[in-house]
Amino acid sequence: MNPEYFRNSSSGRLVRVGQGEYAYWTFAPNPLPPKLSLDLPLLQTLSRADRALGELAGLGRTISNPHLLIRPFIRREAVLSSRIEGTQADVVDLYAYEAGRLALPGIEPYPPESDVREVLNYVHALEYGLERLQTLSVSLRLFRELHQRLMSGVRGEKLTPGEFRRSQNWIGRPGCTLEEADYVPPSLDDLLDALSSLESYLHREPEYPPLIRLAFIHYQFEAIHPFLDGNGRIGRLLITLLLSHWELLPLPLLYLSAYFHRHRDRYYDLLMAVSKDGAWRDWTDFFLNGVTEQSRDAIERAKQLQDLQQAWHQELERNRSTGLMYSVVDLLFMTPILTANDLVERFDVTHRTAMLTLRKLESLDVVHEISGRRRNQQYMATAIMQIIQ
Repeated sequence: MNPEYFRNSSSGRLVRVGQGEYAYWTFAPNPLPPKLSLDLPLLQTLSRADRALGELAGLGRTISNPHLLIRPFIRREAVLSSRIEGTQADVVDLYAYEAGRLALPGIEPYPPESDVREVLNYVHALEYGLERLQTLSVSLRLFRELHQRLMSGVRGEKLTPGEFRRSQNWIGRPGCTLEEADYVPPSLDDLLDALSSLESYLHREPEYPPLIRLAFIHYQFEAIHPFLDGNGRIGRLLITLLLSHWELLPLPLLYLSAYFHRHRDRYYDLLMAVSKDGAWRDWTDFFLNGVTEQSRDAIERAKQLQDLQQAWHQELERNRSTGLMYSVVDLLFMTPILTANDLVERFDVTHRTAMLTLRKLESLDVVHEISGRRRNQQYMATAIMQIIQ
């Protein structure tokens, strides 16, 4: 790491580690919060973000069946957050894997199973975190528990899942050394102090509005880089958990990974600019614009899913459909890929009844058979997938 890039930073301090030819520089971020001037343009950006988030929260309070949105949105977030780290799996791949099928006909190239498993681990970590918030606040302990679930059985599983790092890590091009790295986070001597300070800030009486605090916290976690792997995904996951923990949203409906992925280079450049130049304002403005964009995106997708459900219910009503068909339609929003055996297990019906139900829904253009098999056929609600993608 070139120390000259960080010497004038107001966001942290350079620390020399080691001796002689083995010595290297690290960057230890200052405790939060930084000094940030809330000028008029930034306040206007904050106001837009607050309004968009408030509209999304209002929509969330009117949803009679929260799972209509929560499960699809969590899976979309898992795909995009993991894609920032290099995985190739898509939402369809994830649902197919959950349905017991890695690849679907006509979808090539197939992603590696390891990629899909990483995405599924993100789903499990996020769902676990949301449930865990009922008994545990956002804390260092929760960080470790989330990391354990994220890294279990996938690439990086040997890099101490669920434990803060015990060796130095760094960020840079593949194969680079400590000296060649773009950024070297706090040394082991500074790591626990930095984490303790971050935990204290999470529970401190706020000095800034919540969304600005979220921007601060996300940067700080990334700057500390407390794990040997999975830091980016945990850092983005924490945004969703804090929105719920602080009761800014009644349901976990806002996810920023799509925005970060869309502006990936700028995302990384601005995080680095905070470390190098103390560019908190530019980073905060970028983060708040992401909240606005993704809140509006979530509102639009939520309305499309609700409209689709209503349209399908109306179609079922016109065809004097059974109550089972209504239940299966609603289930599709949670699990867009189904088999007859899924209906047998969930609704305690015969296999014949399950198949007749799926074929009737196929005739109504609700689902389409995707396996190409004569037995153990799988049906997918393509319209739902198109909204989530």
